[in-house]
Formats: sequence, structure tokens, C-alpha cells
Amino acid sequence: MRVLRGRAASRAADRDVVAGMLERAADDGEAAVRAWRPHRQLAFGRRDSRADDFDVAKKVAAACDFPPVERSVGGRAVAYTGNTVAFAKVVPLDDMRVGMDERYESVTRAVQRALWRLGVPASRGEPEASFCPGDYSLRHGGKLVGVAQRVRKNAALVSGVVVVRDHEEIADVLDPVYTALELPFDPASVGSLAAAGGETDPEAVARGIEALLVGDADPEVVSVPDLADAEAAD
Repeated sequence: MRVLRGRAASRAADRDVVAGMLERAADDGEAAVRAWRPHRQLAFGRRDSRADDFDVAKKVAAACDFPPVERSVGGRAVAYTGNTVAFAKVVPLDDMRVGMDERYESVTRAVQRALWRLGVPASRGEPEASFCPGDYSLRHGGKLVGVAQRVRKNAALVSGVVVVRDHEEIADVLDPVYTALELPFDPASVGSLAAAGGETDPEAVARGIEALLVGDADPEVVSVPDLADAEAAD
């Protein structure tokens, strides 16, 4: 299994890394895992882009020093402070019509076990009016983890976000953004590992999640900056 570490030089290049993981799994049948700290940003989902005041929401994010970006996977808006951890697991598929629930369950269970090891007894579910609501969230008090999935022919991507710290800053930007999008949101619904008394080092969190997502597979570690340099040379 390929394990990608680090982040690319820009937000767009960083998204391309995950897209490349999905493409490679579809072409070569190679599973991959990545857990990393994305650049500071506020990532909007496709449904957000159809809101009447989407432009207002983007301006609000930018005014709060969260550069707005649009993503192809996931639900509603999510904020990354630079200390937030993202994770992605890509697996090859024989039939894209089956296995979605099993993939969700497998990844959510692995991340939950990782949080337990990192000192947070996270449970399934989320508070009312949470950011990016979904059926495969984890909480301890507030929401800690959201999970999404994208399926294409021959490969699937299960990805998500872990709020390590900065939950108040995240709540402060999501409150006016969700208001602009006319979505329910309670700032008190945002939790963090730090607020729950767990690990506060994002790198330690990323490595802990990576280990549980890899499981018993034999990892081949690849540096994302080195990968980007090699692709640029090609």
C-alpha cells in the first residue's frame, strides 16, 4: 500500500495529489493512504456552490483569512486552520455499485480507534446543527470528525477531516458562512481533540490515523513534495 506524507506547495497542487491517488488506484489497482495537514482554507462542497449567496459566503471566508476553495468530494463547508488533519484512503474496485457502506464503516472505525489511542473516547454521531453533517461522523462533546466518499469506475476515495485544535476559530468562521448559505449551524457543535483532552500535535494525530488506515498492509512511504518534483520533471 502506498502511503503519502506531507503536503504540496499550494492548495491546488495538494488537491491534485489526492486526485492522483484515485486515478492511480483506478489504473493500477494500488490502494493508498494519506493523512496530512492541509493549507489554511475554507473548502466548499458542490451543493454550497448552488446557494444564492455563495459569493457572499466566499467573501466572508476570505475576510476571515480563510481562502475559499471548492472541492469535488464531501458535503458542506469545512474550515482548515493549518492545524486541522485531513485523511484519505483510496481502494481499487471491481464493481462501483457495491461496498459503499462497508468502506464507510471500515474507515470510520479505523479513525475512531486511532482517536481512542490518541486519548479521546470518540463515539459515532454528531450534535445538532453541525458543520458538514453526515451519517459517519465522530464526536466527543462537539463534532470531531466528518467522513465523505467519492466513487468512480474502478476506485473509491473515502476521506475526512479531524479537528485537532482551533475549534473556536473554526466555529467563528463557519457561523457567518453557514448563515450566508442559509444552513443551520451551532458554533457550540464544533469540538476538537484538544478540548476533549486528547493529543494536540497535528503530526502525531496524522501518523496515528495513518497507522490505523494502513492496518496490516505493507506500506511504501512516498513524500508528497518529492512526488510533486518528480511529476514536474516528467
